[in-house]
Amino acid sequence: MAEIIGVTFKSGGKVYYFDPGKGKYEKGVGVVVETARGTEYATVVIPRTEMPDEKISSPLKPVIRAATPRDEEAHRKSIERRAGAFKTVREKIEKHGLDMKLIDCEFAFDGSKAVFYYSAPQRVDFRELVKDLSSTFHMRIELRQVGIRDEIKLIGGLAPCGRECCCSSCMPAFKKVSIKMAKNQGLSLNPQKISGLCGRLMCCLEYENDYYADACKRMPKMGSEVLSPDGKGTVVNIDMLKMTVRVRIEDKQKDTVTFNDYPVEKLKFHRPAKEKDADVSEDDDTSDN
Repeated sequence: MAEIIGVTFKSGGKVYYFDPGKGKYEKGVGVVVETARGTEYATVVIPRTEMPDEKISSPLKPVIRAATPRDEEAHRKSIERRAGAFKTVREKIEKHGLDMKLIDCEFAFDGSKAVFYYSAPQRVDFRELVKDLSSTFHMRIELRQVGIRDEIKLIGGLAPCGRECCCSSCMPAFKKVSIKMAKNQGLSLNPQKISGLCGRLMCCLEYENDYYADACKRMPKMGSEVLSPDGKGTVVNIDMLKMTVRVRIEDKQKDTVTFNDYPVEKLKFHRPAKEKDADVSEDDDTSDN
């Protein structure tokens, strides 16, 4: 077991573990840490706790110090600089006639560099743009191209459900999502109904997939024949939350058709061997701190 604290470098971002040393850092406080990209400001989201060694990547880097008032002021100023820098860079992009869309920008805590995130339909030669930005900001410039899912994570927005997009509000890292998850839940495979703002499969399809995947194994297929307490019938609807099945039972002698709901455990049916089902996933490369 190792003692750790968890921090994030941006709201809703991925959680990283650091060695707290002898310090006691409460949730929500600012700290200064050393990363591969240099000294950075971070916010504690997991206070000091113990974690199994196999769940962390050793060796852990130590926390340099709790953020001082001067650190907090420097961090605040770097955030305030973004709006002006964003406008300047967009003007520079138009000036150089580049086919790229500026998404976000951030400044290193120590003021040594600025990072600008952009999307583009194809490869962009931005060498002249970098030279122009370096002379404007008087610091090292990095331009990073991001995919469509990362673009939505950075800029945010309202999802089809009416809530803020999961990727930009409560999901630190993208998870693998596949069309099979939509099939397991009995959702319409209409792309407009199962796609998020990014045009890719909605991340929330993964949330309850374990339950639906298990429920699917225990339920008969739509349109299949089952033996119910009232005789043989055809499955016309299934409810995987209540674990009930609606069966259409036709009595040819009486020339009647009835529809009855049964708990799945009261039905007898044969489910074919595991089917080969296309499991097309959307697992983009992501860029995070």
